[in-house]
Amino acid sequence: MSLRSALRIAGRELRGGLSGFRIFLACIALGVASIAIVGSIKTAIQNGLTQEATTILGGDAQAEFTYRKASPDELAWMHSNAEQVSETLQFRSMAVKKNDRALVQVKAVDDLYPLYGDITLDPEIPLAKALASNGFIAERALVERLSLKIGDKITIGTNTFTLNAILTHEPDNASAGFAFGPKIILLTESLKDSGLLEPGALFDSAYRLKLPPQTDLPNLQSDAESRFTTTGLRWTDRRNAAPGIERFVRRMGSFLTLVGLAGLAVGGIGVVAAVRSYLDRKTDTIATLKTLGATGNTIFTVYFTLITLMGTLGVAIGLALGAAIPAFLGPLLASKLPVPALFAVYPRPILEAALYGTLAMFAFALWPLARTRNIKASGLFRAQTSKANWPRWPYIVATFFIAAALVASAAFLTDMPTLTLWFAAGIIASLFILRLNARLTRFLAARLATKLTQSRPALRLALRSIAGPGGEANSVILSLGLGLTVLATIGQVDANLQNVMRSELPAVAPAFFVLDIQQDQIEPFTQITAADPEVSKTETTPMLRGILTRINNLPAEDYVGHSHWTLDGDRGVTYSATPPTGTILTAGTWWPENYTGEPQVSFATEEATELGLKLGDMITLNVLGRDITAKITSFRVVEFRDMGINFLMVMNPAALQAAPHTSIATIYAEPAAEGRLLRNVAGEFPNITMISVREGIASAAKNLASLAAATRWGALATLLTGFIVLIGTAAVTERSRTYEAAILKTTGADRTTILVSFALRSAIAGAAAGAVAIATAALAGWAIVTFEMESTYTFQGGSAVAIVALGTFASLIAGLLYTWRPLATRPASVLRGQD
Repeated sequence: MSLRSALRIAGRELRGGLSGFRIFLACIALGVASIAIVGSIKTAIQNGLTQEATTILGGDAQAEFTYRKASPDELAWMHSNAEQVSETLQFRSMAVKKNDRALVQVKAVDDLYPLYGDITLDPEIPLAKALASNGFIAERALVERLSLKIGDKITIGTNTFTLNAILTHEPDNASAGFAFGPKIILLTESLKDSGLLEPGALFDSAYRLKLPPQTDLPNLQSDAESRFTTTGLRWTDRRNAAPGIERFVRRMGSFLTLVGLAGLAVGGIGVVAAVRSYLDRKTDTIATLKTLGATGNTIFTVYFTLITLMGTLGVAIGLALGAAIPAFLGPLLASKLPVPALFAVYPRPILEAALYGTLAMFAFALWPLARTRNIKASGLFRAQTSKANWPRWPYIVATFFIAAALVASAAFLTDMPTLTLWFAAGIIASLFILRLNARLTRFLAARLATKLTQSRPALRLALRSIAGPGGEANSVILSLGLGLTVLATIGQVDANLQNVMRSELPAVAPAFFVLDIQQDQIEPFTQITAADPEVSKTETTPMLRGILTRINNLPAEDYVGHSHWTLDGDRGVTYSATPPTGTILTAGTWWPENYTGEPQVSFATEEATELGLKLGDMITLNVLGRDITAKITSFRVVEFRDMGINFLMVMNPAALQAAPHTSIATIYAEPAAEGRLLRNVAGEFPNITMISVREGIASAAKNLASLAAATRWGALATLLTGFIVLIGTAAVTERSRTYEAAILKTTGADRTTILVSFALRSAIAGAAAGAVAIATAALAGWAIVTFEMESTYTFQGGSAVAIVALGTFASLIAGLLYTWRPLATRPASVLRGQD
């Protein structure tokens, strides 16, 4: 038979409609749709960030400095290259209304702000009017926190300000980063004599540049960095206006894409089951074709064509959903996102989803299709398709290469090759373990069924059904088990992170971090805290910030050769003549108490090891625009989790003492004393900022919960695919259940016994899937928490029990959906073949 004849036969098969392919289509479509939706949302955000780059950044380019303003030379260079230069200062402070206080993020601006974009106020008044005469605008959270009304006054530092409007939209908010409190905006000039911008005060300055249209940004950045390479200038421009947000969106999108691929893997099990079921029903047709002279190649071509057409339809349905849902819900999603997003139909995520879906479809469908290639007509007439041997080696090789292409595509397109490869290895290992579990479950069911007495007929029938040939245990455990594994892994990681937030905090954490203590305020400040009976301890230390720019006279990034958090922006640095209390040196020695020689530094041991530092290495810090090169003379243990005062670097006093700086402090106190301390300290020292540790932890936990919610939704989509496969498995076995029910009724079984038997077999299979999901997820969770997050893993039993219960319930529901009709069918009609 020719290829043309094979295609004609495939076309005739399609005239029967989509009967038998509904689960097949659903599995492919759902996996493709989830990947396309994630990719479309990620692309919409990335395009929004790109198109609104100047608005997000607040200028075409930005120069930032830590704890200082730009020098005259730096300002002169900026003005010589820009049409306009706008200065903003940001710092934390305390807003006071009578006896009520709140931590706020202060943004001080000039009269050019904003260079790009529009700021929206309630009531709608010009920004210049809102900020005139010591006016300010504030986010609604602060208005509610202090019960403010328009015209009310608050004190910040030693100055009084009037609320003139509520801030409803800030154009450059996306580039602002994390804030501990609500934001207020006021004029920089209104902070004069407030005591908040004294030398050594903790603030950041940013200079937004409006550049001529023809400006060559790469050359301008190169010029800035070469001129001011030792001053601590940090450059950003519209090419990458919000790098942190874009990096987060890219990595989060890539991770959710991998979760979507897990959903495709779950759907692949449904594809295998659907193809096998369809071919089993076509036994007579295939046998007839072989009898008439059709070769194995012809049979394969007919059904390969048919499956390809159905798979293409499933991919098309998924792509249509993946393109339509983000576009349709775009306006609603855009209003909820904290960053700009341009929702449209984007070709790249659609094409990526099509590639994943097509490769997954062939990887899973080729195997059951190929197994029919070598089956003889006599075997087919005896309905032995499901018992066929492995396919020929070319099909096995082809399946392997298709699966490898799928993994390679994901590794390349998600920009996370290492995680993708581990993810793929985890899915393969999970499928292997689930397969073994299915066999073990059938073996144990067979052994246990022989030991049960006649007093438990429903359980014995359920166990014999699980153990017998053609049962649904394999499909249920594989499909549901993989979906539950993904969900359980995310549950273990999420629960461990929450556990870190709760249990890994020190037994006695400080109540407050205190910033901006001037040198002449240290003694009276400690007197106030010491006088409070509920304050157990107060620790103070000098505080400066420095940027690690060079190591052994090489740029720090070049020396280290990889990214590291210590090189990302400025880091805290202090000085001390003697080792701070509790210091544990792991190598080297501390400098003499009266040492005045060349600068020396003690570095945190763990971070030094990660950076490849050793005793005697020279590091260069840029502090307030001045380079300080110091020799590493010791390493020490630093445990940042104890929430005390910890510094990456400690230097000898002579190296830093002359630099303008303030001190920081931690106050250990009972919760009942927190309000009193706020009133007493802030009332005496308006310039001092007090950060509540409890509120900071609550804010971090809230952000963590938002992240976990996103990953859980992705995992639930995978589980939904698994549930669809369960329904498909139950639908496929409905005919055999009907025949089984008829036999049981004929032999004397009542409807209750049969129903309980069907329910038990589904519940047992679901419980087995849940059990292996827990074991696999525990291993995966341990690896992620231990190696990726560098934390201590603890098995979370509550999450595990919930997963087992969910798996059992899902399998039970899917099984019972196709139980009622077999129970209602009359045995006589079934046994006569009239059902």
